[in-house]
Amino acid sequence: MSKLSQFNSFCEKKIMPYANKMAKQRHLASMRDAFMSLLPITLMGGVAAIIKSPPITENTTNIFLLKWAEFATGNSGILNWLFTFTLGAMSLYIAIGITHFLCKHYKMESFLPILFVIVGFFLLVTDPIELGYASKSIEIAYIDGKGLIPAILISILTVEFYRFMKVRDFGRIKMPESVPASLSDVFAAFVPGFIIIIIYIIIYTIFSKLDTTLPKFLFSLLAPTFKAVDSIFFTVAITLITHLLWFFGIHDAALAGIMGPIRDGNLSINAAAQVAGEQLPHVFTTPFWVYFVAIGGCGAVLGLAILLITAKSKQLKTIGKMGIAPAMFGISEPLIFGVPLMLNPVFLIPFIFTATINAVVAYLAMSQNIVDKTFSMLSWNMPSIIGAFFSTLDWKAVVLVVGLIIVDMIIYYPFFKVYDKQLVAAEKEEEGDL
Repeated sequence: MSKLSQFNSFCEKKIMPYANKMAKQRHLASMRDAFMSLLPITLMGGVAAIIKSPPITENTTNIFLLKWAEFATGNSGILNWLFTFTLGAMSLYIAIGITHFLCKHYKMESFLPILFVIVGFFLLVTDPIELGYASKSIEIAYIDGKGLIPAILISILTVEFYRFMKVRDFGRIKMPESVPASLSDVFAAFVPGFIIIIIYIIIYTIFSKLDTTLPKFLFSLLAPTFKAVDSIFFTVAITLITHLLWFFGIHDAALAGIMGPIRDGNLSINAAAQVAGEQLPHVFTTPFWVYFVAIGGCGAVLGLAILLITAKSKQLKTIGKMGIAPAMFGISEPLIFGVPLMLNPVFLIPFIFTATINAVVAYLAMSQNIVDKTFSMLSWNMPSIIGAFFSTLDWKAVVLVVGLIIVDMIIYYPFFKVYDKQLVAAEKEEEGDL
């Protein structure tokens, strides 16, 4: 047995069961689904951030850009308000989403748990400035990506604690059968809801006495971890792991529950900094991954798709024609399963390392301020060349993506030629048999 076959067997027996379990784990799956469902809101937030940030300098003379800047300045209040409660309120919507999907997993109605989560979120993630009869002011600085960790904790703990009491009928107030089911459920949730809210107000009181809040405390505590995660070493490691798992048939969705909070949280923080006119702090974001690393989908297969059109093999040429359009929109499955790339020893090296090289080059370009960092995410399926520009508003990002696609083609080329030659020989042999 070859070393690749031995490694394949090891992955199938030891790694794949754990990866599949992780993909199906209810909390991670709920987080994944919540982040995926947020696309319409993040889209609107990205549009607001783009409109608010015209790419102009003191020397700009282009009429269109100057009019854009004039519009952005005149409507900055509206655009800021739109951004604040779309992408700028990501943590709130993620808390609601996780609650809904986790309740769905448990086959529970999600409405009341969502209400309890919203109460807990505003008690713990916001901070009162002035609470008077005429006006109320609160600090909402942590409802964006900086509040994702407390939002995730609040939603998961609320659902789990609520379910723990509900299945045991703890404090259940039984109503006559004539009472509508919806009203009966409200009374059944009265005691659990009361206890949950009391717990949250106790937590708030503790942090208030310490002159801080839960998100501020967690953010300061985890700051070194966040900094380590947003590094070239982590970026390379996660790119290698993702593509190694994909090669053996484990979809990258298995890691979405872990990576979503990191990538989308960094994106939200970058977007807030962009709208505020401040320096963008993070490189590793969702658009960085989608538009600059996985160009054409996992495996960075757009470059390979272009090569396949030139194949001499009928099979590869057909797959190339069928797969290039999906690859342009970030969908790699037709090529992964059609070529196939998965479990194909010929393509092991390029499949794993092409995206990794993209990650290294793009990370260095952005961290060294050669190319602007990303701050908006308009669509998972937007072609990388277009997405690269609108996520950065930097024309150099387009040049970078084009260059990376050419590099990807160069990396894939020798392996493509070997496989194309093999298939051509097989096709000729088959025709000869006929």
